[in-house]
Amino acid sequence: MIFKNEIETALSRRAFLTRSTTGLGALALGSLLPRTLLGAEAVQNSAVKNMGTLAAPHFSAKSKRVIYLFQSGAPSHLDLYDPKPKLTQMTGEELPPSVRKGQRITGMTAGQKALLCVGPAYPFKRYGKHGVEMSEMIPHIGSIADDITLIRSLFTEPINHDPAVTFFGTGHQQPGRPTMGAWLAYGLGSANENLPSFVVLTSGSGGQALQTRYWGNGFLPGNFQGVQMRSQGDPVLYVSNPPGVSQNARRQLIDAMQEFNRKQLGALGDPAIATHIENYELAFRMQTSVPELMDISTESKETLEMYGAEPGKASYANNCLLARRLAERGVRFIQLCHRDWDHHGGLPDGIKAQTKATDKASAALVKDLKARGLLDDTIVIWGGEFGRTAYSQGEIKKENFGRDHHPRCFSIWVAGGGFKPGIIIGATDEFGYNIAEDPVSVHDFHATMLKLLGIDHKQLTYRFEGRDYRLTDIHGELVPQLLA
Repeated sequence: MIFKNEIETALSRRAFLTRSTTGLGALALGSLLPRTLLGAEAVQNSAVKNMGTLAAPHFSAKSKRVIYLFQSGAPSHLDLYDPKPKLTQMTGEELPPSVRKGQRITGMTAGQKALLCVGPAYPFKRYGKHGVEMSEMIPHIGSIADDITLIRSLFTEPINHDPAVTFFGTGHQQPGRPTMGAWLAYGLGSANENLPSFVVLTSGSGGQALQTRYWGNGFLPGNFQGVQMRSQGDPVLYVSNPPGVSQNARRQLIDAMQEFNRKQLGALGDPAIATHIENYELAFRMQTSVPELMDISTESKETLEMYGAEPGKASYANNCLLARRLAERGVRFIQLCHRDWDHHGGLPDGIKAQTKATDKASAALVKDLKARGLLDDTIVIWGGEFGRTAYSQGEIKKENFGRDHHPRCFSIWVAGGGFKPGIIIGATDEFGYNIAEDPVSVHDFHATMLKLLGIDHKQLTYRFEGRDYRLTDIHGELVPQLLA
């Protein structure tokens, strides 16, 4: 009887946890550490070029990578992608209360005596074999109408820029969660061990500020954050060796530092130290790979002209060309951020300037990917954080007006990677104010994008503070109409 009580005591849950604490901790640490730290044999037996957390995709993947052409400031869907003759007819007349339905508007227009309808700044034209209507200001994007999927019924929750950008990027309005690129880097890793799996390029000189958390890793380990590259000067800050430091000297310094880091890692078991070790090694490898990557002067004259790119200059066109080069080299998520779309006033001139800066290169990227056989497994996303209002912000003048923020419906387009080309999904009412057909939430869009990348959005999770988080939070439904 005494022997039986001893066995029961030894096998109790409390005794098991007490005796196995170190082992469980080692298992947890092992799941967080990069495979390159597990020894040469482990590295040889693992897929070094795909170091994501997913051992295998949940579905057969149509796409391998994403290029996100983020138009910061929110382009007006009513002036670019969603024609509304009714607005032109009613320009200067008050928006009917039956359309607004008492919905919330921003403080910038809430105090206006009247919300006056205003039509698009420029006429629309039909493009492609299906006659898709888009603004005459984007003829190059119009030329790829048969290759893109135009979503006119996307909607979001926030009504102001920062939470809306955060929401589209992370699935939540509050900062602190991983962005789309970080989730993909975490889940799928990179196909090129000499480049980050998530790269960011920026352009535009004004408008809304770009926060680094717009490409942040949130609560994921730091090696999954986006790495910002620059078109001028050092491509990546602090990666190049300072004057007088040779490559051999840099290697010796890193080796000595990594020895101390590994000892510290063994003593503390802190995953952040493992992230530092991996990042130092990646930075060293990038010293060779990045300068070649960023040198677009090696591209043909015809390619440079197609994009409107100019070597040595910083521009959206250069960044689109760099995005193609990054995609060729296996980078998983490439995010371009172009500012200056926030047109509360001066919209006609403002939208003319921004379409001139972005139209040609956006279309060239799709055409170039298609010509090189990359569009089939590359998702291209073009869009902002929300739409703009059917009514004018401030006075309507002959050649000048503005539009306020509008989260209830807006347009984006996608191309490649398994999205169904040449179609329009969803419709808004005759004022472009509310969704009339096939609403698509940001969460739904995320779920569909992940599906094409071979990921079940409900299964790509990360446990943080006792809860399993995911990009789609507790929402998200697949949109089958979007799939080819």
